[in-house]
Amino acid sequence: MEQRKHWWNGKWGRIARRDVFLRVSGDQWYVESRNGGADGVSHFFEYGSEDAALDAVRVLLAGPDEWRELSVRPPLG
Repeated sequence: MEQRKHWWNGKWGRIARRDVFLRVSGDQWYVESRNGGADGVSHFFEYGSEDAALDAVRVLLAGPDEWRELSVRPPLG
């Protein structure tokens, strides 16, 4: 599975932090919405196209938070 994008709401701490990830594996696209940082609770969504996954990401990023896209590290090797 390859991570394509990562967004963060710019807030620190387990209660306030939210992250959204866009990943792909073959023809399947995955969106992860995580609340609470690395040890937080995640919800996973699966989509058949990149467009559908990006539509879901736009819904998750809607609201008052100041979302920022974080750079994705290229795979090692």
